[in-house]
Amino acid sequence: MKRRKFNSLLWRRQERKTVREQISLRTTKALILTDDPEFARLLTACWQTERNLPGLSVVTGDLWKREAAADRDLIVIGPLKDQHPADLLDSIASGTAVILCAPSDSKELNLLRQRYPRLLHIPLREDWTQVVLLVANESLRRAEALRLTRQAEQRAMQNANDAVLGRYMRDMKHSMNNAMTSLLGNAELLLLEPGELSAQSLAQIKTIHTMALRINEIMHRFSSLATEMREVETASQAETEEAPAGLFPPR
Repeated sequence: MKRRKFNSLLWRRQERKTVREQISLRTTKALILTDDPEFARLLTACWQTERNLPGLSVVTGDLWKREAAADRDLIVIGPLKDQHPADLLDSIASGTAVILCAPSDSKELNLLRQRYPRLLHIPLREDWTQVVLLVANESLRRAEALRLTRQAEQRAMQNANDAVLGRYMRDMKHSMNNAMTSLLGNAELLLLEPGELSAQSLAQIKTIHTMALRINEIMHRFSSLATEMREVETASQAETEEAPAGLFPPR
């Protein structure tokens, strides 16, 4: 039994890893900024052979606008005709990863790195496309991880708010039950003497009685759900505690 639970835990971890590999770059966006058509063609062709392909677009220097980088996770800057990389970097958001593909000019690169600590430089040598893909994919995975982290934080905050509401409902359950008991009891007493009521009043009291019964059913269902959730949480905790023991079975 313990071994089966441990295998189930490993399978779920492997499943999460497989899903992550499949969607890790799906929602990311990369921009290639260059005036060299061959640079853009080679990099795009190599990128399209990857299993995890981000959204790709190519922009030349004369068409560059600040808005083009607004929603990009990564910008790869290749050879440019009339623009200096520093002029472009000033218009790129600080949270965007930037890879500069340029010849090795230590003095100029050192100045750029001092101004833009997140700038990554890749020399234009024989294997530049593979190096760019390796660095770019890691940068995009980091951007996706940060995005997922922010989403998880938002969900955690919403769950915390829901938990506060749930605890309040749990604490007020006894008072709600007392109120429903009083409401149902008084409605039933009035219904025992229908002759003293008009047809309209009788119909209204029947509606009150029916809705009170419905609220009572909802409260009972809420109690059942709370019990079920506690049982699931207890079972999950026990499975988590038993799993490490399966890593080192007794000899």
